[in-house]
Amino acid sequence: MVQHDMNDLLEQAESLQNLVLAHATGSNQDDGEYRQLRQVFTSDDSLSLKLPRFIRTCRDLDQFWAFIKTKYPTYQERRQYLWDEFRPLLDLVESSQSTPSDESISDALLHFDAAHVNAAWSKALSRRKNDPEGAITAARTLLESVCKHILDEKCVSYEEAYDLPKLYRLCAESLNLSPGQHTEKIFKQILGACFAVVEGLGSMRNKLSDSHGRGPSSAKPLPRHAELAVNLAGSAALYLISTLQEK
Repeated sequence: MVQHDMNDLLEQAESLQNLVLAHATGSNQDDGEYRQLRQVFTSDDSLSLKLPRFIRTCRDLDQFWAFIKTKYPTYQERRQYLWDEFRPLLDLVESSQSTPSDESISDALLHFDAAHVNAAWSKALSRRKNDPEGAITAARTLLESVCKHILDEKCVSYEEAYDLPKLYRLCAESLNLSPGQHTEKIFKQILGACFAVVEGLGSMRNKLSDSHGRGPSSAKPLPRHAELAVNLAGSAALYLISTLQEK
């Protein structure tokens, strides 16, 4: 695939879909915009393969209208057909936005069967690029939710006011993941590093997220900060969940 900004590409794919949807249901659209968007996807072989065939063959909106008006008589049938035809392209572009760890973490959280946990993960993923502050907040919410879910399952009491490091400490102890529960140096180092990561997430959220008011000179998080926070929180959550399932 030719190098593209994936956020821009997704927006362009959705714009093309919406443009032909509107044209197919009685709203005349800009033929120049159609040609421009069509060119974006037909000029890339990997994208063109997923492009609806009628987009590849219809060079302008007049040709598209001649095609769609005879294929389905009702607006609803046309909408459903166009949504189905664009799905492979949209799925391809959306998957290109993911990092390698997204899929394995998403799968584990899905099978964890906690709706609020999955909601926090989805929010964290979707906000990494365009809303770094919100992504960092969602990342911490994810890890807090996983800790509370595990503590409830292990019948370990906690207070709602506990901060993330304290929740994680209780959770780790209940799963035999506390450094003090091991004698091997390498395990103590690794488990101690996990605690440091969780404390860092808490500090990042307090300093950079949208959970607290800030002055005009305060540092603002960038997408790379959000990417780091989300990846760390997701990996920590996956580690806790995998340990719980093994036990």
